[in-house]
Amino acid sequence: MDDEDGYFGEPVAATYDETSADMFAPEALDPAVDLLAGLAGGGRALEFAVGTGRVALPLAARGVPVHGIDMSRAMVARLRAKPGGDAVGVTIGDIATTRVEGAFTLAYLVFNTINNLTTQDAQVDCFRNAAAHLEPGGRFVIEVGVPNLRLLPPGQNAVPFQVGGGRWAYDLLDTSTQAMSSNYVEVVDGEHRFQSFPFRYVWPSELDLMARIAGLRFADRWEDWTRAPFTHESRRHVSVWEKPPGGAA
Repeated sequence: MDDEDGYFGEPVAATYDETSADMFAPEALDPAVDLLAGLAGGGRALEFAVGTGRVALPLAARGVPVHGIDMSRAMVARLRAKPGGDAVGVTIGDIATTRVEGAFTLAYLVFNTINNLTTQDAQVDCFRNAAAHLEPGGRFVIEVGVPNLRLLPPGQNAVPFQVGGGRWAYDLLDTSTQAMSSNYVEVVDGEHRFQSFPFRYVWPSELDLMARIAGLRFADRWEDWTRAPFTHESRRHVSVWEKPPGGAA
């Protein structure tokens, strides 16, 4: 692991776009950009964990001024190397605490990245940080999975999610602490490589409480970026909270 870049240093950045190729597909990306552009409402957008610019670049191409925060210089270097990369301002830092100048009509955090903050305190701080950047009436959007604990029978704490093709991946979960990790075993040139990334899973209702602590109020929740209804069977959600015009939730 690259200590400066956390768990998303050069080894991860070098292949990130390739290993996340399905998230770059138009059917996955276009609805997200459509929804975020609409929520920005002609104002500025702040992306927490901007990474290689998967969302920020097409959003900026729609005419939305985008600024990003990310702790990984290696990931941001990939963003900078892409067409339009110079149009997105980036501040290197922790999404829970790093402040940038100006106010925004939209802040957003996608692709399960709220889980990269591995303590409840850090997740609450992230909401507070978003609220501090928002104009009155501005929105904070999070895309994250619903913890799939229904797959865990008694005595089991592992859930495989990729098997075959020289790559195996599984999640480890601790329901007593909400700690989890995604673990990858890969065979490359006959050698086995192992990577593990720590997370803290979080429930929709818990996120709503974090928003209230930060002075935000619940606005919407959907199953995905197409605004499909969120139900008992939904495996992920896109949730929106609003900074009240009067400044109090």
